[in-house]
Formats: sequence, structure tokens, C-alpha cells
Amino acid sequence: MKRTNLGEFEELVLLTVGILFDNAYSVAVAKELAAQSGRKVGISAVHPVLYRLEEKGFLSSRLGEASASRGGKRKRLFAITVAGKQALDQSMALRSKLREQIPSAAFQNL
Repeated sequence: MKRTNLGEFEELVLLTVGILFDNAYSVAVAKELAAQSGRKVGISAVHPVLYRLEEKGFLSSRLGEASASRGGKRKRLFAITVAGKQALDQSMALRSKLREQIPSAAFQNL
């Protein structure tokens, strides 16, 4: 495992893999993330992040069944690992801890 911290886009991709659960492959992740975030998300941005998260130990992958609609090509399906869940939990805890420390007065004139 390389680093154990998550960048923002890595965190979003990891969360999206969890949402898609058993259908998390690169094209589906890009489409779902675009739909959920309202951002333009290309497959060229998602694909390397999926592999980087796998290198870090936050995702695992397996090849799905070949399909005629894909010319017999198999999809690489991704799943969150225990380390991936821990990384998400730590990230969420840190964000919550920091957010709770902002005094309400900081938002009064907004």
C-alpha cells in the first residue's frame, strides 16, 4: 500500500464505487459521479484513480463476465476493501471534527 490519505476526487470515486456496489466499473463510476455531483467527469479522469485506489489497498477488482454488447470484452468491477472503508471513516470523522469547531459567529454575516 502506498499512501493512506485520500484526495478529494479519490474520496468521491471511492464513495461512488460503494454506491454502485456490484456494478462499479469505470464507465458506470464516471456516469454516477457526474450525476451525483453535477460535475463533468470523464472516464479518463476516473480510470487512473480506480487503479491508484486499488494500489493503495482501498479497492479490490475482479473481471466480470464477457458480454456480446461489449464485443466479448469483460468489465473490471471494483469493490471497497476494509482499508477503503477505514479511509472513508477517517476522512468523514476529520471533516466532521473540523466543521464542528467553526464558531457560529463565523457564518453570521454570510
